[in-house]
Amino acid sequence: MSIENREEYIKYRFQRAVESYEEALILADNQRWNAVVNRLYYSCFYAVVALLLKNNIETQTHDGARTQFGLNFVKPGIIETKYGKLFSKLFDYRQKGDYGDLFDYDEALVSPLIIQVKEFIEELKKVTFG
Repeated sequence: MSIENREEYIKYRFQRAVESYEEALILADNQRWNAVVNRLYYSCFYAVVALLLKNNIETQTHDGARTQFGLNFVKPGIIETKYGKLFSKLFDYRQKGDYGDLFDYDEALVSPLIIQVKEFIEELKKVTFG
């Protein structure tokens, strides 16, 4: 991948983060809480991937992205610990919501995550694009 294409790909990944967040808002309006959790997680995931790519860190898995985000940005204090914890929490919630049988999230649990993810995206945008 050339540098020019790489920059376009980083912007594309971050745009997917924004789109996934917008999808979460639509789903929240319709009280589809498991799907909201899924879209919130992917919003964070795409933002993390953009940040990792910007810093020439490539991963093959979701867990790899989570690990590299923690090691390279949370642990050294570039990104606040609360954002690392949020990303890990959403990773776990998404797994449970997508693959757990007879499990449903509710508004009380999911609603506060919406604002937290908005802050997460804004923070990663600053760190990724300056």
